[in-house]
Order: sequence, then C-alpha cells, then structure tokens
Amino acid sequence: MQTITNIVPDPRRQGRFLIAVDGEPRATLSVEAIDRLRLAQGKLLDDRLELEIARETSVLEVFDRALNMLALAARSSEDLRRRLVKKGEAPEIVQVAIERLQRAGFLDDASFARQFARSKVLGAGLSRRRLIQELSRKGVPRELSSEAVDSVFEDEHIDDAETIERVARKKLRSLAKLEPRIRARRLFAFLARRGYDSDDISRVVRELGGSSEVGDE
Repeated sequence: MQTITNIVPDPRRQGRFLIAVDGEPRATLSVEAIDRLRLAQGKLLDDRLELEIARETSVLEVFDRALNMLALAARSSEDLRRRLVKKGEAPEIVQVAIERLQRAGFLDDASFARQFARSKVLGAGLSRRRLIQELSRKGVPRELSSEAVDSVFEDEHIDDAETIERVARKKLRSLAKLEPRIRARRLFAFLARRGYDSDDISRVVRELGGSSEVGDE
C-alpha cells in the first residue's frame, strides 16, 4: 500500500498544496480537500482514497480554470459550464466545480444579470426585451433575467421613452450628413436591433429622424 510522504505548499499556485506519494509528486489539492479527506504525512492510501484524490485533483483543475475565465469576464453559471465542457472538461467534474464556485461566491447569476443589464442599458441603451434576450443567450433563466432588468430599471429610474430618445439622439450624431430618408431608415434599423417596439421607434424617427438638427442628448 502506498504512503503519503509529504504535503507542501505549491510554489506556483497560491492556496494549493502538493501531495507526494512514496516520494513522487501525485496530486495538487486545496487545503479544504486535504482536511476533508483527512490526508497527512504517513497516511496509507487504499484504492478508494486514491480515486478520491484523483477526482479532487480534476475538480480543482477545472475550478482554477474557471476562476481564470471569470477573471477575464463575468459569466453566468450556465455560460461558464458550456464553455468548460466545450474546452473538453468532463461534464460531471464541471458540475462539481460550478457548485463550489457558487458556494464560494464567485458565481452569482442574479448579481451577474443585474450588472449586465445595468451596463447595457446605461451604455448601449438596450431595451428591456433585448436585455432579457441577451441574458437568455448567456444562460440566465428568464425569470431571473426579468427580475434583474426590472430591478435595474427601478434602481436607476430608467424610463423607456426617455431611453429610446436618448439613444436615438446619440446615434443621429453619426448620421447627420446623410439624406433624411436614408438617415431615418438607418435610425429605425439601429433602434430595432436594440429591441425597441416598432411603434416607439416610428414615433422617435418621426420626431427626430427627418431633421438635420440632432440637438443635445
């Protein structure tokens, strides 16, 4: 039966520990996994414990890979899961890593949905409908998306009519040199891509699109 001969901090990965078995490197684990599996120098390894160590090593690798991905861009749980599986990670290992990320507070779909909605409505001026569509594409459930969008609109005191007019005026600045009919057509298409209702778009285009004066935002 093999024996754990050393447990030392991993010099390249903060918070990770190298496990040596019979003098040879065997695994990299978190302190939580070491405590849970009751690993210590001199402990004998049976087949069951070896399998558990191998599984914990795989989960930790996916966990750390996911953390690196989240450091680059916030994501929903489902979006992160899809990307990890697409990269070749085993679905069952990904699921465990996702659950641990959620428990640790690194993954919060409700918070992600609110941050995304706030950024896109204040920046790009997306409509409620388009925001929910975009969140759905990113794997956020519709009910959670709707709650997040409603919360952001309420917290930021966003009015749909004011938003579409603000977005239209801003876009018109880049269309000012076009012939009125072309300008109106491009403005309509631009607002439609942001998910606004056709009646609201027609109203704004009639009010602003035919004029060569853009005005202030």
